[in-house]
Amino acid sequence: MIWFGQPEARECSDLTEAGWHVRTAGADAGIREHERGNVVLLADLRRGDARVLQAMRQLMADRPELPWIALIPPGAPAQRPQVRRILQGCRDFFSAPLDLPRLLVALERASGIPSRAAVAAADLPELVGCSAVLAVVAASLRKYAPIDLPVLITGETGVGKEVAARVLHRLSARAMQPFVAINCGALPLNLVQSELFGHERGAFTDATARRIGHIESAAGGTILLDEVGDLPLDVQTNLLRFLQEGVLQRVGSSRPIEVDVRVMAATHLDLEHAVAAGHFREDLYYRLNVLRLQIPPLRERGDDVELLAHRFLERFRERQACTVHGFESTALRAMRQYTWPGNVRELRNRVQRAAVMAEGALISTADLALPTDAPVRGTPVSAGLGVSRALAEREAVAACLRECRFNISECARRLRISRVTVYRLCKKHRLELQELRAH
Repeated sequence: MIWFGQPEARECSDLTEAGWHVRTAGADAGIREHERGNVVLLADLRRGDARVLQAMRQLMADRPELPWIALIPPGAPAQRPQVRRILQGCRDFFSAPLDLPRLLVALERASGIPSRAAVAAADLPELVGCSAVLAVVAASLRKYAPIDLPVLITGETGVGKEVAARVLHRLSARAMQPFVAINCGALPLNLVQSELFGHERGAFTDATARRIGHIESAAGGTILLDEVGDLPLDVQTNLLRFLQEGVLQRVGSSRPIEVDVRVMAATHLDLEHAVAAGHFREDLYYRLNVLRLQIPPLRERGDDVELLAHRFLERFRERQACTVHGFESTALRAMRQYTWPGNVRELRNRVQRAAVMAEGALISTADLALPTDAPVRGTPVSAGLGVSRALAEREAVAACLRECRFNISECARRLRISRVTVYRLCKKHRLELQELRAH
């Protein structure tokens, strides 16, 4: 990277450690012979003098194919002529102070060369982030994938449990076979058996033809039972038999069918508590809980929030006509401080909405519509962990209801739970729909 300006020693050392060679350019800047390969230019507008800026603009004119990244002083408006000229051809820009994780993402995007951290996770492109807790998840995914045993994936709503299941399937020997994800909480109670195990013609009034169930349709591959904690007890019994014997019976048939499928289950519920309360079979719990994968909430992933936000914005720009290029420094700070009760799903929704609503080239805190009275990370909380989780769950449900304009079916679809569960959570957290509509 050729740096036009005056980088700090720490900034250069951080980039060098990440695998980048940094050269500071002066007034006689140019591309040297050994730099004819992959080069990224950084326009540092914080302290660059007039001669350096002139050399920078000249090189931009002479070599328009070179990728540029701009570093803008805090509070510098993008409409300022000097700033506007630099931004016209740059690939990415952001405000100081320099944020290394975001800069590495920008460099990777501009050059096409993955950073050392990205190379280490090249087999897991679905996982975005460099936090220690995400590294633990990545290690478990690599370890569990080739082992043909059931996996129980736990974590709060919106953390990416299905993403983890798809990674496990992709890395397994079953990767070329079907992957079937079924939301158990969204299945009609009177059709759960038929949906999972299938039915024969005439098995019940509306059974006009034979139907293959979800488990049988995943033969040879993997099935993910999402929100498995919402399954009725009678269906749990049949699922236990399938896990024990590898055979199932369609509704209305007495003929056992042998099915080879790897079963994964996901839930945001505390299944140990559900077992103690008699809502979930203990023997089924132990059958599912062979390999355990805990997905951390977004609030525990540190700077991954910023990396994810940029990834979501980049994907949105690829699909939609969008003039937004990045985030204001205040917006990045607000995202890092927010507790994200809806986790990754909430972050994606807020970034996409902000990209539509933003008036300028950068997304502001107001565009993200983060609540001003929301709890922030690092704030002392006298309540226990259980209370904190309950508050986060309550906020996630309330926020989703508002976004769906209180359409219960749409809210259940977005949260990937059943309508019954939405009503149960509203009752549990004393969320009155009339009161929410009034506010």
